[in-house]
Amino acid sequence: MTSCHVTEDPIKKVAIFGGTHGNELTGVFLVKHWLENGAEIQRTGLEVKPFITNPRAVKKCTRYIDCDLNRVFDSENLGKTMSKDLPYEVRRAQEINHLFGPKDNEDSYDVIFDLHNTTSNMGCTLILEDSRNDFLIQMFHYIKTSLAPLPCYVYLIEHPSLKYATTRSIAKYPVEVGPQPQGVLRADILDQMRKMIKHALDFIQNFNEGKEFPPCAIEVYKIMEKVDYPRNENGDIAAIIHPNLQDQDWKPLHPGDPVFLTLDGQIIPLGGDGTVYPVFVNEAAYYEKREAFAKTTKLTLNAESIRSSLH
Repeated sequence: MTSCHVTEDPIKKVAIFGGTHGNELTGVFLVKHWLENGAEIQRTGLEVKPFITNPRAVKKCTRYIDCDLNRVFDSENLGKTMSKDLPYEVRRAQEINHLFGPKDNEDSYDVIFDLHNTTSNMGCTLILEDSRNDFLIQMFHYIKTSLAPLPCYVYLIEHPSLKYATTRSIAKYPVEVGPQPQGVLRADILDQMRKMIKHALDFIQNFNEGKEFPPCAIEVYKIMEKVDYPRNENGDIAAIIHPNLQDQDWKPLHPGDPVFLTLDGQIIPLGGDGTVYPVFVNEAAYYEKREAFAKTTKLTLNAESIRSSLH
């Protein structure tokens, strides 16, 4: 008889967020559709709530109004006294935390799918915040297997000094998916995101109905550090992403490979002594965050067998 890692309870409440960034239109489009006709996301015994997280930014088709909603779900911002003087997104974060949280509380939603796009060439991406979460690793394994042969990458953002305070972090099991240009809808990306949500909800339903998922392993890309653009003494960008690196997310990048290019033709290579895997290469929204790309290392995560405790 196989040993079984039993989670405490079946999943009861799931939210699907769109418009955390108002110009990332796939999630906005899908969530608005599901608010009017949610039959495809409903599952027996499961509450699934689609929700537009940043309606003002969605209306203006801009990333945010005052500050990045996807970075303010920390205890400091969530604990501030509500007032009109607070940035719009901080007030909105408190409202969302009240509706779907509170964060780190037993009453919070079990799973939040936060739908995002990226201008980087990252394809289908799932973002993982906890390398020891057997339930999420099993879910991601199920999604990846269901999407095959279409590749689906897992970005592990577990890091001692990089804190994100994301919208989805209210939930016990936070998830994020992507990608495409800002302010644009593409049928292929929309179809991929729709399928990812379908497979995720199917997994949850199977789990709730007592299906046992055997031990599994997934390949993930764990963040090492964020890399800024080279800058001059005024703090302005002095070099751009080299053509050899552009659109090469998830591809191996070796020491000495071209990374940046100056306008006078100088090539700036990758330093260090090991191969890395770049992600969010030349992401438009990350210029303000001083991030040209992030270095990751590739590793394998294993999950124990899981089964709902009610079966």
